[in-house]
Amino acid sequence: MPTTPDMTTASDPGLLDSLQHQVAVFARRAEQTRLGGVGQVRNSMDRAAYLLLNRLDKEGPMGVKALAASMGIDSSTVTRQVAPLVDTGLVKRTSHPEDGRAVVLQLSPRGQARLDEVRSSRRELMAELTQDWDPEERESFCALLTRFNSALSARQTSQPASGGEVPATPES
Repeated sequence: MPTTPDMTTASDPGLLDSLQHQVAVFARRAEQTRLGGVGQVRNSMDRAAYLLLNRLDKEGPMGVKALAASMGIDSSTVTRQVAPLVDTGLVKRTSHPEDGRAVVLQLSPRGQARLDEVRSSRRELMAELTQDWDPEERESFCALLTRFNSALSARQTSQPASGGEVPATPES
């Protein structure tokens, strides 16, 4: 939706102030707690690792450029973030079957097990945080948060990226 100069005057400025404040509080709390999950797995995987492993799980093995493009980040960022995942055995680097010079990244069995463990812990945290919500409220919140992230991504896509980063997708 294009932003017009009088968009805030047409809407309730107090509501928009409250919304921006709640988004800022959410961002701070999410970063502080890292929304990592519960139990022993809590905060055991950083956001970049989780998003990379999750993307490889959902989309399958792929090269660095394809992974970077699908996540909306620069190839050098992916290379830097994948290195510790390879070192710890969560991601495997293999040669491309058709071009031996190209590298293909894929989730290792250990990486899959670790991702499943972290997902389960994070799912448990989401259940705990929303335990007194109706299923419809969870669905609405998820839909609205997805829509908000999509709007942020679209806005970022329409503006030049800084620092060599490609605009992010809602899932990244």
